[in-house]
Amino acid sequence: MSTTTLISAEDLFRRVDHVVPAVEWATMADDVDAIIRLKAERNAVILAHNYMRPEIFHGVSDIVGDSLALAREATEVEADVIVLAGVHFMAETAKLLNPSKTVLIPDLRSGCSLAESITAADVRELRRLHPGVPVVTYVNTSAAVKAESDICCTSGNAVRVIESLGVPEVIMIPDQFLAANVARQTGVMVITHPGACEVHERFTPADIRQIRADYAGDVTVLAHPECPPEVVDEADYAGSTAQMIDFVADRRPKRVALITECSMSDNVAQEYPEVEFVRPCNMCPHMKRNTMASIRHALETMTHEVTIDPDVADRARAAVERMLAVGAK
Repeated sequence: MSTTTLISAEDLFRRVDHVVPAVEWATMADDVDAIIRLKAERNAVILAHNYMRPEIFHGVSDIVGDSLALAREATEVEADVIVLAGVHFMAETAKLLNPSKTVLIPDLRSGCSLAESITAADVRELRRLHPGVPVVTYVNTSAAVKAESDICCTSGNAVRVIESLGVPEVIMIPDQFLAANVARQTGVMVITHPGACEVHERFTPADIRQIRADYAGDVTVLAHPECPPEVVDEADYAGSTAQMIDFVADRRPKRVALITECSMSDNVAQEYPEVEFVRPCNMCPHMKRNTMASIRHALETMTHEVTIDPDVADRARAAVERMLAVGAK
């Protein structure tokens, strides 16, 4: 018998009791018990992004992390079924790296404003305009866009990926703010595309200055590099979600504000209850389509299965694997 079947909803509540009220958890108990049972029956694992609600992130998930961590861990999965609690491009990436496995996304509406800002045709046009310039594509893109690229990157390893190419100029798509922030760190000329994350682009320098004023300056501010450069300049540190977690783990600041998606603070707070988290809240509506009920339904009905055209998959996989070979958070 799988040890997964020995865990109950009551057991899992202890993982989230710092951030999820008992009365709220009680409404999910039936779904949680069903998910635990179905994972064992289907030989399934749940991969959850750092922006998931804490009951998913700390509760029913088996593997958690940012886009890079999930991409890496997906290659080590031995289960037959992968449920990706995140957004569609993440499920596609899991399928690229596990072509023989069944990959499910609980809600087909779980898109991404950044991924939807660019098409494969846009990449081909950029190549036409800038012949010979390598294309570095953020993982927050469709498989079709990745297939037109030379190498992928995440917010955590973008600097290292670009520096690994050893060229004076790159096309970095589609996040204009991540590209601008990376360009300042590398000295490489970056040609980009006018895409942005609907969560991070809404933060302003005034937001950070207000947080500092509210706490008389006694707060450490960590910003995601998808934020505009002027927001990053106001922060004490900028890094991917994984790098933010490492910062909190290593430094244990008395009070911290994470300038990123809402649920990130809840998920980190559960691990570090001694740290006070200020919660500036911009929510990703797409991430929040993942619920206990939708994950249960995905496992019950084996929907919605992610499929990718084989030719597109082969080319996109090559770009992702080049990224994984570079490594780094």
